[in-house]
Amino acid sequence: MAADLPHVLVVDDEPRIRTLLRRYLTEEGFRVSEAADGSGARAVLAAGPVQVVLLDLVMPGEDGLSVALQIRQNHTVPIIMLTGKGDLIDRVVGLEAGADDYITKPFELREVLARIRAVIRRAAPGPAPAAEPPPAGEVLTFDGWRLDLVKRELRDPGESEITLTAGEFDLLRVFASHPNRVLSRDQLIDLIKGRDWAAYDRAIDTQVGRLRKKIEADLANPALIKTVRGGGYVFAAAVKRV
Repeated sequence: MAADLPHVLVVDDEPRIRTLLRRYLTEEGFRVSEAADGSGARAVLAAGPVQVVLLDLVMPGEDGLSVALQIRQNHTVPIIMLTGKGDLIDRVVGLEAGADDYITKPFELREVLARIRAVIRRAAPGPAPAAEPPPAGEVLTFDGWRLDLVKRELRDPGESEITLTAGEFDLLRVFASHPNRVLSRDQLIDLIKGRDWAAYDRAIDTQVGRLRKKIEADLANPALIKTVRGGGYVFAAAVKRV
């Protein structure tokens, strides 16, 4: 049934692009919805689950950055930015706005398919926990925070749940599993998802910045995720497994 197929939302003001992607992705086993602008995208997201959003960066009126920010306020759905610009800064800004990946126009349809499948794999929840407490070592605690590796859940010292994207959770999991150890950007990519994260080699700093906004008390002086000049990052916390 169509409702059982992975659902992709294509947001682009060019009908030709939307039609091209809809036809190709439908043939590849996806259910595809289209939207020409931000309001249309929000309507589709409000109507039911979406696994991936393909979002054009440059659109008249409300641009892709604004749409991405609004989507990210209410949804953790992976966002892949479509941009016709070659400037790296535009892609970085898109990632900072909450996108999970980017594709530069003109694009190869096979690349679009590969990127979609990659972000779906990254966003997929881990195995459902059994109806018993998680085994010892599956919950990491640090500075009053609690990271449940089975439920993929983060709670702050006040026991409030903090919403993380799939990429943010995986990055924090790696940091908390390797405390007080300097990790280079290449090591972080390998430890997170290996080849699935190959496109993130220029965006790991952006992911770190987004994660810091959710767990650091003072962004100007991070206490948990510290930058090591010329080396990468270190998770400077005492971590316990419970």
